[in-house]
Amino acid sequence: MHGELVVVDDVPGEFAERIIEAFHRRPTDSFSLAVSGGELARRCYERLADDAGNQIDWWKVDLYWGDERCVPHEDPDSNYRLVKESLLSRVGAVNANYPMFCDQGPDPYQLLLGELGKLDVVHLGLGPDGHTASIFPGSPGFEADPGRLVVMNEDPSGTNPHPRMTLTLAGIARAHLVVVTVSGEEKREALDRVRAGDPTCPGAHVNADRVLWIADRAAAGDA
Repeated sequence: MHGELVVVDDVPGEFAERIIEAFHRRPTDSFSLAVSGGELARRCYERLADDAGNQIDWWKVDLYWGDERCVPHEDPDSNYRLVKESLLSRVGAVNANYPMFCDQGPDPYQLLLGELGKLDVVHLGLGPDGHTASIFPGSPGFEADPGRLVVMNEDPSGTNPHPRMTLTLAGIARAHLVVVTVSGEEKREALDRVRAGDPTCPGAHVNADRVLWIADRAAAGDA
């Protein structure tokens, strides 16, 4: 496992605290945050919106997406919709947000990230199969060229529906801080594989300047 594992009772609360801390330690006046999807991410963003108060100046925040499902943004499966409902609608507005558009292909987003240079924070989850962002075991995106920051990808097992656009491992690695949130006993095996450095597990390859894994006791087991 790259980085530090923190086991807590309240994953969304710890997530909010760490993002607020990262905002105050940002190296420039702006703050770039790449967001994720899933129900745990929803709870994390709701908590961040509630806890941030006046501790985050949202007009200094630029939102990026770590991955997106190739569905309309108003679709219930859309990560954009999830973030809009759980974060954007609660904080009012941010300086800028940069959703992913599958119909444009990955190159515009690749250029966007290339111009940015470093992301301040990338938020990720971990699937029961060990996937993170939309980098699935055995998928082409798992083996993406190191020069590719963004790719189109699909789950070859068919377990996770929809084609996706996703940051690659190289794209994730361009972060000052990666925060991975993990919750529930159904994620314990995947987290064990990450901790063991299983080379077939995409989550085990997550790296950046700093990586923080936040897990509850159900997911962490005896850690």
